[in-house]
Amino acid sequence: MTHIRTYVEMTSAAELRPGRFAEAVALLPITGQTGLIRDLETRVGEPHGWGAGTRSEEAWAEEFAKTYLQWWAITHHDEPVGLVELADRAPEVEITTFGLLPEAVGRGIGGHALTLAVRQAWLLRPGVTRVWLHTSTQDHPNALPNYQARGFKAYRTEERP
Repeated sequence: MTHIRTYVEMTSAAELRPGRFAEAVALLPITGQTGLIRDLETRVGEPHGWGAGTRSEEAWAEEFAKTYLQWWAITHHDEPVGLVELADRAPEVEITTFGLLPEAVGRGIGGHALTLAVRQAWLLRPGVTRVWLHTSTQDHPNALPNYQARGFKAYRTEERP
């Protein structure tokens, strides 16, 4: 089966079109809590075949050693319901992970959570010129429409086996 990977970008913070406000949704930085990151990434990605659940201890250690990565828990009423991972690739920021736990999908959280994640990406440091990410047909079917609704524009598409 062929999968389509779509790369999207935003080249100005002014391009962000905020999603509908969702009460009690926030981003909380995760520092030093590698167990929480592992748990959230595994649970968010499992339905989409991300493979975090099969990642070796060595691979996780390599991931956590990357100083350009930062993580945030997406919370709803102070409970973790998703994960954001940002990669500082000066002068750009890549959203390397954005996703909700399966039980949080469909509850009106995603648009506002993505708005918060994109704002955080633009504020990661002074001089950010572009925020980008990629998604694929393996991700949740709402992923690409949510990115486009927030103002991201596609700049490349690839077909992969």
